[in-house]
Amino acid sequence: MRAAPRVVTVGHAIVDVLTAVPDEIVAGFGLSKGTMTLVDEAQSEAMYRTLVDTTAVSGGSAANTAVGVAELGARVAFLGKVRDDELGAIFAKDIRAAGVEFSVPLGHDGPGTGRCIVMVTSDAEKTMCTMLGIGDLLGPDDIDVEAVAGADVVYLEGYLCGLHSTDATVERTIATAEAAGTLVSLSLSDPFWVELHGDALDPLLDRVDLLFGNEQEACGMAGTDDFEKALAILSRRCATVAVTRGAAGSVVAADGRVSEIPAEPVGRVVDTTGAGDLFAAGYLYGVVSGFDPARCARLGGLAAAEVISHMGARPQVPLSGLIARSEA
Repeated sequence: MRAAPRVVTVGHAIVDVLTAVPDEIVAGFGLSKGTMTLVDEAQSEAMYRTLVDTTAVSGGSAANTAVGVAELGARVAFLGKVRDDELGAIFAKDIRAAGVEFSVPLGHDGPGTGRCIVMVTSDAEKTMCTMLGIGDLLGPDDIDVEAVAGADVVYLEGYLCGLHSTDATVERTIATAEAAGTLVSLSLSDPFWVELHGDALDPLLDRVDLLFGNEQEACGMAGTDDFEKALAILSRRCATVAVTRGAAGSVVAADGRVSEIPAEPVGRVVDTTGAGDLFAAGYLYGVVSGFDPARCARLGGLAAAEVISHMGARPQVPLSGLIARSEA
């Protein structure tokens, strides 16, 4: 019998289309810079046709995290849905080549594979337009309950919450983990998503062992502009809360203790795409390796620093080399 993955991530299977653009392009599409907007297939295609110098790679928040965990050396599986189309083939080949187990059956009808157009401006801010496609139809039966039950931790992206099509999927995943004693981790994913679907995310917090978010997401989820108050509110509901704060580093509240971890110096921030995803990857690797919360966050910060130093959400150097550095 094959060993179970240590980490299982669950989310939308998306092919990221990355491109560098001036601010005027973002404004011309009527978008607020730094946010994620859901678009339909026709809108996505129209935007795609106007862009040049694009790069396509398998993506999606939880998929990026899975790749980071695999890069660090832990066995990991990703649960997400793609179609039997060109983008689906790109996604499956790419994520498996990165060392991630991916075995959810292909869809044979309905919407195509999801696509996210990621526009990066000169200030390294990312603006995303996401067409979820068939990834939005990841159903409860697509969840590998044996993998979830056998894992040390399952990680869900917040983008799954608040969509009627995936509510039952989230419930089955969490219920399976609870019954098996698998740690449940959740990412708040995006400030706009918290604002839009906070009512769906809120009841899940009492079932989450490890909550990820950035400062804006944490404050939005807690309903306060005061970061310290937000951290206190969230940590009363989740055993561990890990919050990223950009250049200020990260903060972890766990076991009644708050640890502040400085940011890893970066020569030049090129693209923040995937920063939160890779922070989560480093943290999750630390969890399954028995690291204390502060060291988990240090490793997450090191992984995030690597990915923001270049275009794209995939590491360009072996992340395994960062593990020893996280001891300092």
